[in-house]
Formats: sequence, structure tokens, C-alpha cells
Amino acid sequence: MHEIAPFHRWTKHYRSENDPQSPFYGKSYNFESYSETIYGYYIDPDWDYIGSETLYIKILYTDYDTGFTIIELFGEWNDAIHNDIMHLKRNIVEHLISEGIEKFILITENILNFHGSDDAYYEEWFEELDEGWVVALNSRDFVQQEWKHYGLDYYINFGGTLDIQNWRTLSPRLLFDQIEKIIRNRLSY
Repeated sequence: MHEIAPFHRWTKHYRSENDPQSPFYGKSYNFESYSETIYGYYIDPDWDYIGSETLYIKILYTDYDTGFTIIELFGEWNDAIHNDIMHLKRNIVEHLISEGIEKFILITENILNFHGSDDAYYEEWFEELDEGWVVALNSRDFVQQEWKHYGLDYYINFGGTLDIQNWRTLSPRLLFDQIEKIIRNRLSY
């Protein structure tokens, strides 16, 4: 688990700890010591704690002028036991929405498992986005099946053309433009 690190190529464009509007502003990272764990396994110190025992994130990029953010997630998304959506919504999403963010790109290829519960926080998130949306990129098939089982496909866009395997080769803005075009096409049907 400690070998799975957040995507680093965009740090020349954005670092959440240097962004005064970020929920992680001023955070310092100790890369000499591994202290955070998921189920007893140490994880890379660059992942950010959001209040959950099993789900960590990294804000890879935020553009306040355009109103979008790209967040990479890691671990087990467990709403049933740990209420991870509550931690993500209350501690991160609400902060970003208050700063004008309405479009959320979640990189979910490192979500290793999902355990659902009710959809109240997803519905609340969805309703707070006037012109916005939430997209999950590259989710594992069994995670997508669980999201569908719990009706989260009503609130989160995922699968199909949103499985963009080459996202790491794009700039944050190009990735956003590509996703926005896909979402516009989906909404026009």
C-alpha cells in the first residue's frame, strides 16, 4: 500500500498546501516517516487525511476561475461503517463549494473497494451544484456495479467514455475540457 502515491506530475501547476483557498493550506508533509495507515498498512505520506479511517485523497488541481477541481482518491470507500461520503462532503467538498467550485473530477482508480449505505450525502452534494457535476474517472468495474446498486449513478457520472486511461498525459485543463465535452454530450441526450 505504501507504494501507491498520488499523481505528482501536476505539482508544478498546483499544490494544495500552497493554496490559501484549499482545505489543506499550510499542511506540511514528512516524507521521512510513514504514519498514516489503512487497515494497518502504511500509506504514502503525501495522501491527505479527511477524517476517514479508510479513505484518503489528494487534491491534484483546482481552478477557481473555471470552478473545477481534480481529486485523486485512495483506499476503501466505506459508507456503511465509516460514513466516508460524510467526511468527504463535510470536510472537503463543502469547503471547495464555498470557494466557488462546482465541477468535481474524482480519480477513482485507486478505490480498492466500496461499501454503500444510503444516498443522502450524494443527493445533498448534487443539489448544491447549480451548473456543476461530479465525475468519477477509471473506477474499477465492481465499484461501478456497487455504485449502480446504491443508485449513485444518479449523482455521479462514471463509466463508458469517462474511463480515460491516458489522463496522466494531459494537462489539468485539457482533462477538464475533455470531460466537460463528454458531460455536455451526455446531458444533451
